Amino acid sequence: MGEHADDGAGRGGAEQGELFPDASLPDELVGYRGPAACQIAGITYRQLDYWARTDLVVPTIRSAHGSGSQRLYSFKDVLVLKVVKRLLDTGVSLQNIRVAVDHLRKRGVRDLARITLFSDGTTVYECTSPEEVVDLLQGGQGVFGIAVSGAIREITGTIHEFPAERADGAPISDDELTARRKARTAG
Repeated sequence: MGEHADDGAGRGGAEQGELFPDASLPDELVGYRGPAACQIAGITYRQLDYWARTDLVVPTIRSAHGSGSQRLYSFKDVLVLKVVKRLLDTGVSLQNIRVAVDHLRKRGVRDLARITLFSDGTTVYECTSPEEVVDLLQGGQGVFGIAVSGAIREITGTIHEFPAERADGAPISDDELTARRKARTAG
């Protein structure tokens, strides 16, 4: 993956404050079953199943083991599914997407929020600053871009509408934001 590396130092809290207004992400043990992950990411179940079987995007909370078992996808997994879908829609090959996904897996969700992916249809480039975007575009390489933070905003806006479960079987407690959304939907 063509990248403009950044060690993450000097990241601004204000940027993350806007992206995660309630200062929280879903618990690492909270996940979404396949059908919900598909709806959130905008993909078909056939795509989800194929990507899991070929190790493109595998569920990090719980993988399927035998008949009747359910995969459980984390928030980050769903985010990566959405990014893969966008890259496919713009014509990037599965081989190049695989390279990009391997790189994205190494990042935390908050780090991913700072990334914009650009592609010329062949290579995927990572930019983490406006200067890197300008450099890439001046070089004539970038044709389209995907702001990962935009995908995160889309997911956080809808993910609470889908059933979630915890890998450890504990009940999921509603945070204040979820409780407000439920109250607004109910009445």
